[in-house]
Amino acid sequence: MATIDIHNLSGEKVGTMDLADEIFGAVNEDLLWEAVKHYRAGQRAGTHKTKGRWEVSGSGKKLWKQKGTGRARIGSIRSPLWRHGYTVHGPQPRSYDYAFPRKKLMGALRSALAAKLADGKLIVVNSFDMKEVKTQAFRKSLDSLKVDATVLIIEEPKHENHNLALSARNIKGLEMVLSNEVHPYHLLKYDRAIFSQPAIEKLQVSLKSSVSKRQHKPEADEGTKKAHSERRRRTRHDKAAEVA
Repeated sequence: MATIDIHNLSGEKVGTMDLADEIFGAVNEDLLWEAVKHYRAGQRAGTHKTKGRWEVSGSGKKLWKQKGTGRARIGSIRSPLWRHGYTVHGPQPRSYDYAFPRKKLMGALRSALAAKLADGKLIVVNSFDMKEVKTQAFRKSLDSLKVDATVLIIEEPKHENHNLALSARNIKGLEMVLSNEVHPYHLLKYDRAIFSQPAIEKLQVSLKSSVSKRQHKPEADEGTKKAHSERRRRTRHDKAAEVA
């Protein structure tokens, strides 16, 4: 079982924490790619639109008679063949979001955490307790934790600190999310991830429970399997009798 050091906001080590191998053990890059693709699809506005025939300006009157002029036949000035005409099969407003299984999302989140730990860019602090709103003080705390690039702050909802949010909102390259809202996309987007100890403990318990449910799925006993097999056999026999 891997361990990680716990620091305070001054950068001092105050303890250690055990990390579960089933969460921080392996990285599935294919699953991460799928999770990021799904997240970015949901972020698309989908507001693109072209005008249809009923929306472009212009009269619906036939411009000239069908025959006898020597010109090409035309029915409307709004024809898509003409300038300022409508667009055929053009894009319309739509949502790019689609269903994504929760089991795959949880697997991608475990892979993202494992990747951060393997790269040495996962930091755990005992608390984000800020006594006052001070951006400069929090910036010094990040420097003490050796954060010199973009960073993601993850806090537990019950321990959400308003002073922390106000102190961190003006720091460039920093984003704050709650532990129940963190997504693999967030962990991959930012260089460092800083968890509070309650947040990573709660997230680890949640991810471990999802793994245990998948691994310990109850199987049907022999009696149930035989009953299902007999029911399928009778169904096939009854259908054959109906056909005959």
